[in-house]
Amino acid sequence: MSVLRIGRESTDERPRWPAYLAFAAAGFRRYATYRQAMVAAIFTNSIFGFLRTAVLFATLGAAGAAAGYDWARLATFVWAGQGLIGVVQLWAPTELADRIRTGDVVADLLRPVDPVWRELATDLGRAGLGALTRFAAPILVGALAFDLYVPRRAATYALFPCSVLLATVVCFGCRYLVNAAAYWLLDARGPLLAWTLLSGVLGGLYFPIWFLPPAGALALIVATPFPSVLQLSLDILVERGPPWHQLAGLAVQALWALVMLGLCRAVQRRGERKLIVQGG
Repeated sequence: MSVLRIGRESTDERPRWPAYLAFAAAGFRRYATYRQAMVAAIFTNSIFGFLRTAVLFATLGAAGAAAGYDWARLATFVWAGQGLIGVVQLWAPTELADRIRTGDVVADLLRPVDPVWRELATDLGRAGLGALTRFAAPILVGALAFDLYVPRRAATYALFPCSVLLATVVCFGCRYLVNAAAYWLLDARGPLLAWTLLSGVLGGLYFPIWFLPPAGALALIVATPFPSVLQLSLDILVERGPPWHQLAGLAVQALWALVMLGLCRAVQRRGERKLIVQGG
């Protein structure tokens, strides 16, 4: 084990948009090569879509509505949520943590681009592919099996893509932070497992968080980034509540996107100052 001090204070950090666009395109092409994995993921998400729909429909009971969701809204919440899993990439890959553990991350830090923006650009390229494939396919399956809710407000068709983009950025920030824990822990499996459990339960994957007491749901939305990953985007899509609820949800997502990116850069800089390299 050795200690390596890396300083980037003198590095020119002017925007290099062509490079970041190239990273985004590379992310798109990289994940487009895994066609069998993509089909398997769509099939799996569709199967779980039927299971989740059956379970959540049982909560509506004879009243046909609960916490602001009726049959069509709840079905759309489920199937759009299954599709968004592949866009925001809820489960965190361990590539960055592995590179930190082995020391290969040093080569990444020597590149003349900011590591956080580089990883974000690559992730947005991946998300673009996910929107075209892993999001669209479950929506089509759900539409064939259930009466899905069709947004009635023209603004929703603009707000929802913006919300998904912000959700992807927030999710990226969370995944980057749990991976970056390897700068100090070397083994980031603990934080990664915690993220996997919390993101599903508190993010709205397993059930709408509005099924919780209203005060608790509102506290989760304001105080944690998890609902900004799935819940708020889905609420915007199904038009739960008046139009100002949609704008408020988008504002919360934008705030958390800025907070998470700021935390990513701060943690990255601290990790670079004293990097423990093991095995490389």
